[in-house]
Amino acid sequence: MPPSATWHPLVAAALAEDIGPGDATSCALIEAAATGVARIEAREALRVCGLELAAEVFLRCGASLDRSSTDGADAEPGDVVATIRGPARAILAGERTALNFLQRLSGIATLTRRFCAAVAETGALILDTRKTTPGWRLIEKYAVRCGGGTNHRSGLYDGILIKDNHIAAVGSVKAAVERARSRGPLALAVQVEIESLEQARAALEAGADALLVDNLPPPHIAEIVGLVAGRVPVEASGGITLETVHEIARTGVDRISVGALTHSARAVDLALEWTERSGS
Repeated sequence: MPPSATWHPLVAAALAEDIGPGDATSCALIEAAATGVARIEAREALRVCGLELAAEVFLRCGASLDRSSTDGADAEPGDVVATIRGPARAILAGERTALNFLQRLSGIATLTRRFCAAVAETGALILDTRKTTPGWRLIEKYAVRCGGGTNHRSGLYDGILIKDNHIAAVGSVKAAVERARSRGPLALAVQVEIESLEQARAALEAGADALLVDNLPPPHIAEIVGLVAGRVPVEASGGITLETVHEIARTGVDRISVGALTHSARAVDLALEWTERSGS
């Protein structure tokens, strides 16, 4: 998990926007002394992620969560991933917020697992991108790791990635790489987005540490992989889907970055069900 200081504010903000001054329905229907037990169940096959955030949600509401699963574990329909105990009002107040975190993060982990399975025998790594929900980047990248994926750079500060607009602004691949080498932090690797064999040659000659092949068909990717011949890692990206990722992996690329892992993952089906209650 990322440090709690990076996601505790997200939990606090999510609860504040949902509960506001109070849970009007539960306060009207349920006595303050009533207690309950509920469980969170998987309604489909999924990869679990987000249990620590869910636990924090219920803790802030005044209930407790006991885990029956762990982040990074698989669950089948009907599996119980956690049990919640405490005041009935507290359980109901935290239900939606906890599920929002769990369903979203488990959805990312589940989609990532599917991409990793699709390329398992090729040796290619599945990477995420910066196409994340604002404010959620660290926990979404954590969900990618739970799904078996690999994190790309965290932001603009911890990696140099020269993209097409950088090259257009500077004038050429060669000039962009040379400037990055002479002016950038020495500890950071220099990766270059390239669109042709000519740009790949220029990037290699200028001393690039890695290449990013964006939106090229598999035969062209394979040509670039052949040109590089293992001298630097080659990464493919651009509109990659579960239907196309295996063919791209077979070109011999080392890494495949998939923005859909975080910007298009579907929230998986998890539900909270009451099992016991006492009081009114």
